[in-house]
Amino acid sequence: MPSSRRIAHLDMDAFFASVELLSYPELKGHPVVVGGRSTEAPTVNAQGVRTYARLRDYVGRGVITTSTYEARAMGVFSGMGLMKSAALAPEAILLPANFEAYRHYSRLFKATVASIAPLIEDRGIDEIYIDLTDIEEETEPLAIRIKEAVSQATGLSCSIGVSPNKLLSKICSDLDKPNGVTILKPAEISTRIWPLAAKKINGIGPKANEKLAQLGIHSIGELAKAAPEILIEHFGRSTGQWLHQAAHGVDDRPVVTSSEPKSLSRETTFERDLHVKQDRTRLSKVFTDLCHRLADDLARKGYAAKTIGIKVKYADFQVITRDLTIPAAIHDGASIRNAATECLRRVPLEQRIRLLGVRAGSLLPLSSLDHLAPFHQPDLPFE
Repeated sequence: MPSSRRIAHLDMDAFFASVELLSYPELKGHPVVVGGRSTEAPTVNAQGVRTYARLRDYVGRGVITTSTYEARAMGVFSGMGLMKSAALAPEAILLPANFEAYRHYSRLFKATVASIAPLIEDRGIDEIYIDLTDIEEETEPLAIRIKEAVSQATGLSCSIGVSPNKLLSKICSDLDKPNGVTILKPAEISTRIWPLAAKKINGIGPKANEKLAQLGIHSIGELAKAAPEILIEHFGRSTGQWLHQAAHGVDDRPVVTSSEPKSLSRETTFERDLHVKQDRTRLSKVFTDLCHRLADDLARKGYAAKTIGIKVKYADFQVITRDLTIPAAIHDGASIRNAATECLRRVPLEQRIRLLGVRAGSLLPLSSLDHLAPFHQPDLPFE
C-alpha cells in the first residue's frame, strides 16, 4: 500500500434531510423522515404557521429516502418502508423529497471542494473522493479547511476520512459522523479498523456478510486473520483474494476524475400493484413517460444507446429483466419505447406489476456518431 498517497472521502451528513432543514430550520433536533409524496408537503395556515405530516399517518408503499440522525436513533433508516418505520417513530415528521434542491446543493459542494482540491472522483449526489497527495498543506488543517468551505457555501456539514487509499477513507468518513474528520495512518489499521464489523468494508453486502458470519468471521480483524485459501474456497478466487487484501487495508485504485457512464435508467414503483388489463391505460402512460424521461437524460448527458432493457417487479417481488441490442444507437423517446416494447413482449404478464423500469446501456457519445436511425417495433403489450 503506497503510504505516500493522501486520499480523502467526503460524505455529506444526512444530505437530503439536511437540505430540507435549510428550508425548515425549526425542525432541527427533531426526528425527520424524507420520502412519500407531494401530498406530505407542509401546509401553512393564515397566520403563517406550518403544519407537518407525521409518519404515523402515512398510507402507501413508499420507502424512506433519508432521515435525520434523531430519526436514525429510533431505528429509522433509508430504504425502510414508510409504514413499517411508522411503528418505530410514529411522531417523526414526514417531508416529500425535493431532488431539484438536492442536485443544486450537490453541485455547489462539489464546486467548492474543487476550488481547493481539484482532483475529485464523483461517487454520487452526496459523496466524493479527493486526491490530496500533491497539495502542500498538512492533512488535518487541509481537511478542516475543506469542511469549513463546504459549510460556508452550503450551510451543510460533511464528514471527511483521510488515508492512503479509497477503501480506508470510505470507512473513516463514517467513524466520526456527523461533522467529523478522521485521519488514518497505515500503522493504525490494526487498532482502528480491525475492531470494526466486516460489513463496514464497502463491497461486503448482506449476503457476503452472512456467509462470513457462517465462517465465524464478524470483524475486519477476524477477516484479516482468515486464511486466504478458506476465503477463496467459499467466495471464489477473485472475491476471496479481494477480501483478504481489503481486510489488510490494501487498495491501489486511483482517484478517477472523469469516467463514461455505463448505463442510465428510469424506474417507478406503483402505490398499488397494477393489473395488466384493468390498468393498461395507466401502465401504458407510465411506460411511455419512463422512455421519454430516459431520452431526456441521454440528451442532457450527450449519449445514445445501443442496448435497451426493461425491468419488471411483480407483486410477489420477483424481478424479471430483458435486454435488446439494436443495430444502430438511438436516443429519442419513440425509438427507446419501441425497443423497450420488444423487450416487454418477452416478459410473462400474468401477474400484477409492482415496479416498471427502462434502461439504456452500451452508451456512445453523440459526438462520435455519424447518424442516428430510429428503431421501429410493434405496439406495447399493454395496448
